[in-house]
Amino acid sequence: MCGIAGYINFDKSRPALQNIIKGMTDIISHRGPDGEGFYIKENLALGHRRLSIIDLSTGDQPMFSPDKSIVIVFNGEIYNYIELREELKSLGHSFITTSDTEVIIHAYMQWGVDCQNKLNGCWGFAIWDDNKKQLFISRDRLGEKPMHYAIWNNSFVFGSEIKSLFSFGVPGDMDDSLLEIYFFLKFIPSPYTFFKQIKKLKPGHFLLINGSEIKERKYWDLPEIDEKNMLSDTKEINNNFEFLLKDSVNIRMRSDVPFGALLSGGLDSASVVALMSEISKFPVETFTIGYDDASFDETDLAKDAANKFNTNHHSYKVEAESFEDSLRKILFHYDEPFGDASAIPTGIVSRYARKFVKMVLTGDGGDEVLCGYPSFQGVKLSSYYKKAPSLLRKSLPGTLNIFSKAVRGNARYKINRYERLFRSANSDFITSMIERMPTNDMRSVKALFPQNSKIYSIEDYMNDFMKNCSYKDDFYKLMYISFKLFLPDDYLVKVDRMSMAYSLEARVPFIDHRLVEYMVGVDKNVKMKKFERKSVLRETVGKKLPASLLTAVKKGFSVPIVEWFKADTMQPNLEALYSEDIGLNKDVIKNFVKENTEGKKDNSNIIWMLMLLRETRRKNEYELA
Repeated sequence: MCGIAGYINFDKSRPALQNIIKGMTDIISHRGPDGEGFYIKENLALGHRRLSIIDLSTGDQPMFSPDKSIVIVFNGEIYNYIELREELKSLGHSFITTSDTEVIIHAYMQWGVDCQNKLNGCWGFAIWDDNKKQLFISRDRLGEKPMHYAIWNNSFVFGSEIKSLFSFGVPGDMDDSLLEIYFFLKFIPSPYTFFKQIKKLKPGHFLLINGSEIKERKYWDLPEIDEKNMLSDTKEINNNFEFLLKDSVNIRMRSDVPFGALLSGGLDSASVVALMSEISKFPVETFTIGYDDASFDETDLAKDAANKFNTNHHSYKVEAESFEDSLRKILFHYDEPFGDASAIPTGIVSRYARKFVKMVLTGDGGDEVLCGYPSFQGVKLSSYYKKAPSLLRKSLPGTLNIFSKAVRGNARYKINRYERLFRSANSDFITSMIERMPTNDMRSVKALFPQNSKIYSIEDYMNDFMKNCSYKDDFYKLMYISFKLFLPDDYLVKVDRMSMAYSLEARVPFIDHRLVEYMVGVDKNVKMKKFERKSVLRETVGKKLPASLLTAVKKGFSVPIVEWFKADTMQPNLEALYSEDIGLNKDVIKNFVKENTEGKKDNSNIIWMLMLLRETRRKNEYELA
């Protein structure tokens, strides 16, 4: 993985400058500490920061075609580059390096923009074709690698991270119309960013810039499905799943540097480690983090997996004192408010792993491929609940709400979740999705905003988003949202920014596009037998895992910020949220803090998001002053 940036001035008489492109790449040097390179010609500048993983001696960028007419800067990895190189050799191409970057160049020479469909990997790249005078910018199918761009000051500007665009001079004017979406989703979804002038290139899309003409096109999407004729042969599905996952792990272990795996107590990361251990000739290096709070700690489960597969296991304990440093890191590396607090442990484990290795495999994406989130159980439960007598459906949410007030702590939090589930089950799919989003209840979030606010509402956004979804069953609609919204704009962003913050490459076997395309067509009752999460995994690789992992309750990769926010040392930060003017209702914010401190509600997610918003505003105001 690396970092790239560049720009092209629409006025051809206005030359590109070395100091500008160098500033754009210096600011993302954490993505590539091993080297830098530039291509400047007339009104075009391309820049690259390298994190060398494959072909350490001859893989420097920018890289050129044999006749120098094509130049590329590339962030990511092409895992099938060996097979593609052989195919291209058979078509008459010759190579002078062993890098995957050179394979992309020749694939483009052979197939043009259709080369994207030949690549298996993660990427954000820019190719300048001097013969066509055209810039071709591509992002991988599922959004594992980032790409941001802006049209500003009569120039097209792009970069792996937003801060490169700021370095060019693109202004950081905030788009407050997106705040409601942020507080419901915990992030700003593509193609939007928190800044008016800057966009994200959507996954599975590419741009063609020719002169001042800019075209955006889609080259990949989730396959259409026949919901009345889904794949249902369990034996065949299990065999194909295990073959595809093992092959995905295998090609992602191609590396010229030491590597390992991030290992939690979950099924997905343990399954990846199990397959790595079968493939590797040496013990796998594994890394996990833990907490004093037992409700969040999974170190014992991770150790069970490490012992089972004879890994070289490394474990690190997280303290609450890590909070301030994590806050600063997240503000710098995400550039815009990013409210998924699991970014904190992702950053901590990445920093820890980087002391030992340069690349890791992770279990991210397993919940999407296998429909394994508790929300899928909720949708399935809702489908049965909707068939219950109307009197029960009307009375149960209110009964649970009353009962929750008689208990405290985790018991109350769980009852509140079920209350929201059954209350939302009486609504249409989009409304129920919004009501179950893990920030807070709809009325409390909406109360944050003044009545005259010009807000892009979460209802309007979700309705606009779902216009592109042809799936009918609520279970498959949730699958669509998981792949197209939460995976690329939350979970993969989290992994990319926090791993690259410490110059660590993270590879994600579960989202190999072959595996994704196949599993999308599998019947929901095969993926989830009754209410069993990840049935396909349990019946295949899961059989190799320790029994303790198979029976453990899903915790997710999170931190105990609900408890951290109750600490006396955090109170000044919390009070600042409602004593300062950040453009939101102070009384509502004060109530969020009070409920969390008193253990009445787990408002830690929304408090964390408020903190990030406040700090982003302060940072922006300081830089504009």
